Parts: sequence; structure tokens; C-alpha cells
Amino acid sequence: MTALDTATPPLSGRPLAGSPRSGPSLARIALVGNPNCGKTALFNALTGSRQKVANYPGVTVERKLGSLVTPAGRRVQVLDLPGTYSLRARSPDEAITRDVVLGRQVGEDAPDAIVCVADATNLRQVLRLVLELKQVGRPMILAVNMFDIARHRGLEIDLEALARALGIPVVASVAVRKGGTVELMRRIDALAEAMPASVETGSITTGDWTEPAADEVRQAHREADRILDLVVRTSGRPAIWTTRLDRVLLHPVAGIVILLVVLFLMFQAVFTWATPAMDVIKDGFAWLSAMVNESLPPGMLRSLIADGIIAGVGSVLVFLPQILILFLFIILLEDFGYMARAAFLMDRLMGGAGLHGRAFIPLLSSFACAIPGVMATRVIENRHDRLTTILVAPLMTCSARIPVYTLIISAFVPHATVAGVIDLQGLVMFGLYATGIVSALAVALVLKRVFWRGAVEPFLLELPNYKLPDPKNVLLGVLERARIFLRRAGTIILAMMILIWFLSSVPGAPDGATDPAINYSIAGRVGHAMAPLLEPIGFNWQISIALVPGLAAREVAVAALGTVYAVSAGDDEALRSTLATTLAAHWSLPTACALLAWYIFAPQCASTLGVVRRETNSLRWPLFLFAYMIALAYLAAFATFHITTALGL
Repeated sequence: MTALDTATPPLSGRPLAGSPRSGPSLARIALVGNPNCGKTALFNALTGSRQKVANYPGVTVERKLGSLVTPAGRRVQVLDLPGTYSLRARSPDEAITRDVVLGRQVGEDAPDAIVCVADATNLRQVLRLVLELKQVGRPMILAVNMFDIARHRGLEIDLEALARALGIPVVASVAVRKGGTVELMRRIDALAEAMPASVETGSITTGDWTEPAADEVRQAHREADRILDLVVRTSGRPAIWTTRLDRVLLHPVAGIVILLVVLFLMFQAVFTWATPAMDVIKDGFAWLSAMVNESLPPGMLRSLIADGIIAGVGSVLVFLPQILILFLFIILLEDFGYMARAAFLMDRLMGGAGLHGRAFIPLLSSFACAIPGVMATRVIENRHDRLTTILVAPLMTCSARIPVYTLIISAFVPHATVAGVIDLQGLVMFGLYATGIVSALAVALVLKRVFWRGAVEPFLLELPNYKLPDPKNVLLGVLERARIFLRRAGTIILAMMILIWFLSSVPGAPDGATDPAINYSIAGRVGHAMAPLLEPIGFNWQISIALVPGLAAREVAVAALGTVYAVSAGDDEALRSTLATTLAAHWSLPTACALLAWYIFAPQCASTLGVVRRETNSLRWPLFLFAYMIALAYLAAFATFHITTALGL
């Protein structure tokens, strides 16, 4: 593996000019820096909960905007731009940072000032970026972040000498400590006071900017090295813990074993840690349903609230603790600096499947959700490598599958232990995740061998420093995922459940009918019409009903089953028990296994297909993705159902 060493020379031509403004003001600052420099941690420290996340118009690059109030009482907007090594963009993320800084982003003014965030333990990379940013002509501050870690490692940084060499204010910051941004806030105030009335704002002229020549690249390297030699001294104390940890965690054998253990423990925790909170949520919705049934007379309104809304949405919300535990692990591992190590370890395996080593992080992100996983492929420069990763990312087991997997596992897998230690349900869940990983690698290998033959490019990656995760950053990340999940539950899932309840209840059963009322409804008729197509793979008509709205979001299928069986129940108390108990009583084990196999492959997420459409700028690839995943899902479910039936399971 080679450390990434992207050249970042200064811009060619004169400083960029802009339009004047009528008085000293500082409306918006942009945070710019290399990846893994602590920029997002600094953004969180400055803005706290006063932030919002959206996408830039027309692209799927995330836009983080927050606000802060300086010691002098100024309210300033803070824009957290994607990490970059240079304004010479080589990926969509870097292109957004370049366009915003240079004033090229459509519908968005250039920032009034720039705060360039540096990793104090790795100044060389950022110095070349600073030299570029200076040429833009914006007021700028250099925030040397993680200053405490650098000092602990024996690095002495002369901030005054660095400020003189660069000709801009330089401050130390420790984003993860209380009070670690006080000096930066004071500098922002001072910058606002010093800004002349003619400071540049609005759109900037970028016509003079050109790609640097080779001699300019070498000059930038020499200048960065000169400044580094001038301002940094070391006591000779090596980063002992980093060396010791990497010696173990990056070992070709021990490192792989540790990675598998970490992933295994993560999935065990999803079941064991979440159980108490899930029981509380489950009991709460059961109590709420009982209250509605006792308070309202029989009729459409009671059925809507109890069977449609509570049974549907409640059957999904019960899995919130498991999803948050999964995200907790992912955020902790990323903040600790382990994710890049995991990518390094998986490089050989990924290369064997025809994937670029950088594909590991997008695929790992897809464990949380395929949408950010697909978006994360922007770090892959080669178009064919990027497209291959996009097409296999949805095969990774996203958090939306957790409700489906957990429901079926809890219904058909006993709550027992293997060897007295390993939770059997967690072991089955780990097996499902492993199947998704193996399937993704197999499909990638086929795609590369059939469509895009060629050698895999070398894997270039900068390993971030190990650091203790910041509790505030972790909490904000987990809460953000909770908000996203609850928003889906309160919008998409709620709307779908009301629709499914309506289709499952209208028209009502005719006089003298002996079958359950749902059989006469629109949904019942649709389900029975689809049953012959899905009967060969062991699915009943209730599953048929759930699969169609599940195309909007996978977890909707669980809510749909909850609504369908609740409507089917009528006065049958046996069907009004937990959904897992109901399924165990009405499904065979081969049917349950076939549905698990279906969900490993099925592309039941319209949002993912939409993102693939935007990322590839083509309708062909999302259609291809949908077709091949549906085909794999049907074949896998067919084989699973008939094999388990033949084995007498």
C-alpha cells in the first residue's frame, strides 16, 4: 500500500476578483481541509445542534450548513465542505469543494472567508492546499486541529512562524475538548472587524485558473517542505501506540481475524444489546393498541388507528434500537481511525474480485444504507471500477433489511446459545450479512470479467491517525440516523400503512361471507392474483401484498405484514399477538428461509435506484441493477424453498 501523495500546487494566474460589498460583515465561512483532518469534528464543535444536512442541487454530494454566534455576538453561517487535497478536483466531492471556493457553484455565492483545517500531526499535506487557497484571494484562517495529539507525539509547531511564513492568521484548536475552539472564534471576530468594505463577495471570475504545469507542482512541494522544516520540530518520540496497533491490526493474518471478530461482535450486539429497548417499545405499542381497542367502538376508525397506523408503524419502530446500535459501531470505528485499516486489509480480497481497494469503504457504508454507499463511490476515479461498485453496493445488507431479518429470525430461530456463549440468532444474522458480502464480490467478479476486463489500479490510501472518538460527534451522528429513521416512519411508512389499510379494508366483506374480510378487499384480490407467480418460491398471498409497497422501502414490508395480519385477525386473539408469533404459526420454515434469501438480493428500495440514476446519469444502469437483482432474488428464493422442503425442514 502507498500513502496518498496528491500534488497541490498554487493556482496559476492572478488572484481571483469579485464584486464589492457595502460594509464590514462576515456572513458565511467555509471549512476546507484534507480528509480525516478533524474538519467535521470542528464543524460540530462550532455549530452543535444548529446544523442541517442536505444535498447540493443536481448532485448527491452532502451539504452541511450550520451557524455559530461569536464572542462579539455575530451570527455566522458555517459550511462544511467535502475533504479535498487540492482545488484540482479528481472526484465529485472535490469538485463541489472547488466550485464553492471559486464561486462556481450554481445558485450559491462564494464564502466570505475560509477556515482551512489542518491535521497537526500531518501538516505537509495541507500546506500545499493552503498555498492554493491563498491564491483565491479570500480572507483565510488556518486552524491547526488535533494540536494536543501532535504535542503528545513530541511535535513542536511554531504557530507564529507558520503565520509569518503563510501570511495568514494561524490558531491551534482541539475540536473534541470543551473550550478548544475559543481562540478560533476570537480570530473569526477579528477577521470580521478587519474586513474592508471592498472585500470580495458573490461570484468570482475563474477564467484565469488553469491546471498547474509540472514545474509548478514541484515548486509547491518544495515550498511546503521549506515551511514544514521551518516551523515543526520533533522531540524524537515516535508514535508508539500507532506503531504498535498497526503492527497487529494491519497484520495479514491477525488483522483479518480481528476484523472478522469486530464485525461478528457488532452483529451479536445488534441482537443482545437492543433487546431491552425493543421490549419497551413493543410493550408500549401493545398498550397503545389495547387502549384504542377499548376506547373506540368497532368500526373503520378503530381499525385504521389500531390495525393500520399502530400495527404498521409500530412493527417498524420496534427495530430502531438495533439500527442505532449498528450505526454506533460504524461511527465509533470510523472516528477511531479503523475504517481505513479495514480497507487496507480487504484490498487483496477486493482485488481478487476485480474491485478497487477504495470500494471497501463504500461497501461498508452500504451496511448502514446503500444510498450513502453509492454516493461514497465518488472517491473511485476509474469509471468502470466506480460503476462496478455502484452495481454491487445494494447487495450489502443495509439497515432497512434489519426489520425483515429480525422479524423472521425471532419467529423461526430459537433464542439459544452456541457453545454457551454465541447467540444463535446473532449467528444467523451474521450469516446473512456474510452471504450478502460474498454475493457482492461474486457479482463484481462476473461484471469485471464479462463487461470490463483490465488490470485493477493500485490502491492509494492515506491512513488517518488513531484517536479516541469524540462522544459529542458520536452522539450527533447516532441522533441524526435516528431522526432520518423516524422521519421515514412518520412520512413514507405512515402514508404507505394508511394506503395498505385502506386497500385491505375496502370493499368490506359481503353479507353472509365466511372468509376473512381482507379476502374481498382490493389488496386481497391483488395478493391472490400475484400468488401463482410467487407460489413456486413458497410465498403466500399475504407476502405478495407486502412485497409491492416494500419497493418504496424494505422496512415497509414488515409494516405491511403487520397491517395485513392485523386486518385479517378480526376478533381472532391468536392473530392479535406479536407479529413474529403470528408468522411462526402461519408460515412454514421453508417459506421463512425463502423470504430471507429473497431479501438478500431483492432491490426493494426506490430511493437507491433513484440515486444510482443520478450518480450514473443514465437510466440504463438502474434498470440493469433492478433486473439482475430481481432475477437473483427469485432464483435464490426458489432454490432455498425447494432445498429446505426436500430436507424436511
